[in-house]
Amino acid sequence: MSFSLAAVTRTVHELWPLAGAESWDAPGLASGDPARGIEAIHLAVDAVALTVDEAIETGTDLLLVHHPLLLRGVTSVAADRYKGALLSRLIRADCALLAAHTNADVVADGVSDILARRLGLIDTRPISGGSVPGTGIGRVGRLEQPTTLGALARRVADLLPATASGVRVSGDYGSTVETVSVCGGAGDSLLGTPAVVGSDVYVTADLRHHPASEAREQARLNGNTPALMDVSHWASEWLWLDTAADVLRAALPGVRVTVSDLRTDPWDFVIVQ
Repeated sequence: MSFSLAAVTRTVHELWPLAGAESWDAPGLASGDPARGIEAIHLAVDAVALTVDEAIETGTDLLLVHHPLLLRGVTSVAADRYKGALLSRLIRADCALLAAHTNADVVADGVSDILARRLGLIDTRPISGGSVPGTGIGRVGRLEQPTTLGALARRVADLLPATASGVRVSGDYGSTVETVSVCGGAGDSLLGTPAVVGSDVYVTADLRHHPASEAREQARLNGNTPALMDVSHWASEWLWLDTAADVLRAALPGVRVTVSDLRTDPWDFVIVQ
């Protein structure tokens, strides 16, 4: 059974409503004929050469990604520029491209929800609530049993797919942690929110030097938490893909839905000094 690309796009927007996207975001259909029949969907975090190759080689009709390829404005899609080259390849292969980004972050069973659940957090709530109860950016909850910061870091490392940068931690290895806040993807904009400040540890990605340093110094001054745990942006969001695939299979019976295992984290290796 197949559905038109227009019907699939409507379904995606029902599952992850565009109204939940941040104002700066650009989710939605980037390329493809809305009348085209869709029999196979491939999910990935990023639209890069590797995942485009994989989608085309496996006969995919639609590449559904988390990160929009055209998030920032472009003035050319010439094939000597990588975005133009990717779009050209997808169009020639009759493979559409669709993104669900921050609109998939905020919902129940979204990116941060899945990360929190896989870490074993209970009594979770959004760090920053959305207009619909239970939705919003990030999640904060508690572990069923307190543990140490070092043990939680090990749990995070075992849960996420391996990357060169691994898991970086700011805090006392042996300190007790119970309340945990998480944000899949880049989350340093939430460092000052009450939910994060009140946590024992904050798990997110792309923590920059100055925001992380300032949060650490403020915590030292106040004598409180949180400890910080910095993980791979790609890895923190990849966990969501399996859940998204299951939801799509239920909503689009007969459509083949697959998930990319390719690592699209940009770092290949690290030298430890």
